[in-house]
Amino acid sequence: MTKTKNELQVQLEIIRNSIRHFPNGASMEDILAHSNLKLNERTLQRRLSKLEREFNEIKVTGGSKATRYHLNVIEAENTPSLLIPLSDSGQEILNFVSQALHQRKPVSYNRDFLDQYQPNITAYLSPDDRQKLEKIGKTRNSEEPAGTFAREILNRLLIDLSWNSSRLEGNTYSLLDTQQLIAFGKSAAGKSARDAQMILNHKEAIEFLVETVGEIGFNRYTIMNLHGLLANNLLADPAAVGRLRTIEVGISNSVYIPLGIPQLISEIFDQILEKATAIENPFERAFFVTVHLPYLQPFDDVNKRVSRLAANIPFLEDNLSPLSFVDVPGDLYIQGIKGVYELNRIELLRDVFVWAYQRSADRYAAIQHSIGEPDPFRMKYRDEMKSLIFMLVTDTVDAPSALKEIQQEARLIPKEDCAKFIEAVETELLSLHEGNIARYKIRNADFETWKKAWNSGH
Repeated sequence: MTKTKNELQVQLEIIRNSIRHFPNGASMEDILAHSNLKLNERTLQRRLSKLEREFNEIKVTGGSKATRYHLNVIEAENTPSLLIPLSDSGQEILNFVSQALHQRKPVSYNRDFLDQYQPNITAYLSPDDRQKLEKIGKTRNSEEPAGTFAREILNRLLIDLSWNSSRLEGNTYSLLDTQQLIAFGKSAAGKSARDAQMILNHKEAIEFLVETVGEIGFNRYTIMNLHGLLANNLLADPAAVGRLRTIEVGISNSVYIPLGIPQLISEIFDQILEKATAIENPFERAFFVTVHLPYLQPFDDVNKRVSRLAANIPFLEDNLSPLSFVDVPGDLYIQGIKGVYELNRIELLRDVFVWAYQRSADRYAAIQHSIGEPDPFRMKYRDEMKSLIFMLVTDTVDAPSALKEIQQEARLIPKEDCAKFIEAVETELLSLHEGNIARYKIRNADFETWKKAWNSGH
């Protein structure tokens, strides 16, 4: 009986963690694909019913084939979102948008929110925030031509930003899956073609920004082509790729109703670009588009992805550290966006943005300088990570098998640390080279054998 109970608890934990990766709700197919659980549909339904009725940990929306499963707010409050320190205003917004939909009043697009913003007079980021971000974002390439730093770290940036931005959309690819797809064109087994397409689209969009950094800006050419690359082969209407919206759209799990008049969408889109271009501070400029592009919803879909990559334009131009949304919890990012949608308030999204930039800058400073501040999380699981990485390399484990081994090991640690543990081990594997393998007691011969197998894509 004990064994059966433990297996059940493990399955429920895996299902919860899988649902957490889908901010807009997960279908049964999403859960099975992300979790890799070998359950039939009826068994999975029983597990979901237990989480809903007995533990009150999930809620169900939609019906029939449109059924989606969501973590309850109580569960979401115990996720890594709390790692991000929130201001009092940010917490106030979070409390509001965490209410049930029927408790929030429907609202439509408010043009005054944009009209009231005056570049270089209005500021969403405080002077302290701008000063802090400038200090941590500087690189040794500040006097070099635009895009120099991004090209130095391009291989790492392609994987990090493609994976994290896709993850915020509920993509089920792991960091290792993403590396294999970008480096070798190898799709992950059991994952949807849509997930692979999303990641490959990110890769092409990032390369477009880096390769044409001297020509791009906040103009129609850049933003519409950015959408064209990110939305390629993902929209029901192929003609909508790279084109401003001509139809009405809705926002799932929100009471916000976007603007539906094409002429006004086009006019306001140009107004956003004009104001963004006029903003002098690169961090304010990046956050401004993070706020206003999703709020307008200028495209049929893929608006948040466009805003996340467009936010990097000022950083590429000024050789600042890029923003790759490392470790950003999807639930809190979405709640911050909802605060803009429903309240025209930016404080929660600002809390996430500032924290996210610091995390990204720390990562790329470590890559550029080969040193970094000790990570308390890695120190906490130092022994577990060392033994696991040693085993993966000395046993010449390939990428698909490595992911399964990492996930299996992660089940042995507290559930609140599972996702971060998996990412930490994946990151370490992708960063291995002949100059750092001694810390894992890996011999050079074993490393070379493993590297050949790993880089072959098999």
